[in-house]
Order: sequence, then C-alpha cells, then structure tokens
Amino acid sequence: MNKIYDVIIIGAGPAGLSAGLYAGRAKLDTLILEKEKAGGQIVTTEELENYPGSIEDPTGPKLIARMVEQVDSFDVERKIDEITEIDLEKEIKVVKGSKGEYQARSVIIAAGAKPRLLGSPGEKELTGKGVSYCATCDAAFFEDFDVYVIGGGDTAVEESLFISKFARKVTIVHRRDELRAAKSIQEKAFKNDKIEFIWDTEVKEIKGDGIVESMVLRNKKTGEETEIVANEDDGTFGIFVLVGYLPQSDLFKNVIDMDDRGYLLGDENMHTNIDGVFVAGDIRQKSLRQVVTATSDGAIAAIQAEKYIGENFEE
Repeated sequence: MNKIYDVIIIGAGPAGLSAGLYAGRAKLDTLILEKEKAGGQIVTTEELENYPGSIEDPTGPKLIARMVEQVDSFDVERKIDEITEIDLEKEIKVVKGSKGEYQARSVIIAAGAKPRLLGSPGEKELTGKGVSYCATCDAAFFEDFDVYVIGGGDTAVEESLFISKFARKVTIVHRRDELRAAKSIQEKAFKNDKIEFIWDTEVKEIKGDGIVESMVLRNKKTGEETEIVANEDDGTFGIFVLVGYLPQSDLFKNVIDMDDRGYLLGDENMHTNIDGVFVAGDIRQKSLRQVVTATSDGAIAAIQAEKYIGENFEE
C-alpha cells in the first residue's frame, strides 16, 4: 500500500520550497515533486537585488541553494518526477508521475509559469546576459543603456514605461503595425520622449560572446534585415522579451478553476475550488510574479494545508 503523505507539493521553485519549509517545520509529512531541478525561473537570474536580505552572493542559484538546504534540514522529502495524471477530488489525493504514484491528504500546486520565448537563435544562450523576461527584476541593471522591448501588449508597453525610468532609450519592437495594449497605456507610451517604436518587425537572431552585443531584426512586410549593434562605449544593450507567460497548468484543466489565460484561481488563502488543494506562486492568477510573492504564497498555502489536515484528519 502506498504511503499517504500529509502534503504533496508540485513544483520546487521559490513557492514550492517555501511551502515545503513551512510544512516541514509544522511536522507535516511532506513530499516535493519537481520534474527537473529545484529553482524554477530564478535559477537563470545572475543578479537578484530585489529579494529582501539577498545581499551576500545575490544570485538566483545561490538563493535557491540556501532554500533547498533549509527545506532539507526539516526532513522534507524531495523527488524528481514528471507528473502525468492527477485525481484531486477525493479525500486522499492521488498524483501519478512517470516514476511512481503518490498519495496525500492535501496538495499544493506550485508548478510555476514560463516566459513565452521568441525562439530566435541566441536567445537561450544569452538569457540572463542581456536578454531578460522581467522588467521589475532587471530594468535597473540597464541604467543609461539602450533597451529593446519585444512585444506590443499591455505588459510590454507598461514595462517599457517602467524601464524608461532607467534606460537611456527604450525601443518597442512589435511584429504588427499597431500596439495591442489598451489605448490609455498606448497614449502614455507615445507621449514618452524616451520611447521609440519599430513596427512590423521580428527578432531573427541575438548575437554576443557571453553578453548581448547585437540583434538582427527582420521586417515582416519587406523582408529587409537590420542588425542593431551595441554602442561602442556601452558594449551591450538590454533585450526584454515580453510576449507573455505560459502557466504550467495543462494538467489541471477541467479540474482546478482557472482564468482564460490558464492561471489557476485561488483566494487570498491560496484555496482552490477543491477542498484540500491549494495553489501558490507564478501559476496563480495574481498581479505580481516575483520571488518575494511566490515565497509568501507558499508559506500561506502550507499553513492552510496544516489547518485543513487538522480539521479533517483528526486521529
């Protein structure tokens, strides 16, 4: 007979690790399942200045290493397995992976979200080395540099306005001939003297030896290609890819309530529409996706799971 855990946490990013820490400290028998290595998106971040207290060695990998060490110190079990099936509506939840089947009294979903990539050559190699997917995280690193924002929706234009507080110049590169952002946001961007636009254009390639040095753009209507080269004095420029995120929520369709973009719905206490199932981190519908909000979500979800177990599984 399979072991029944108190809580299974799906995902080992900041939200999942925070949930594991709080669950472990609460003496809950806890299992964290992660399909790859711990850390989520933050492991690609070379500098982390906006997580409170992250001053010494402020990198994503170092922060995650410290989180994992804390979690392990409370005897939380961690396994690498990709979840393929779930059955969450019964009293005992069942989570099936490619390596085994797991049971628990409660489940915390912290599977995260991933930035939508351009798919251009050089993009992955230069992520964290000039290519970024988070203006709130990285805009300050490009103070007095040129920055190119790829996208034309609300997020791209809003973040361009934010980046313009730091950058020397912001150029929005959009594959269409008009923005998709709300008119009120567009008006602010058009009035901003530091924001320029390149229309009907896509990124063909990003180049650089360890850091972004140039970018090849292609006009979709004419086919003309243009190479943007870094200012000689700067040596680099910023590229913010803001074309949307993909919540890792396919597994939960028709099970957990979600919005039209696939983000799971949860209340302020991380409760989903199913008793005993909680949500935390970037997979949750929320206004700010940062490490600090993910860890907060995870803590709340674990405390609520502890409360749920106490109320429903008293011996």
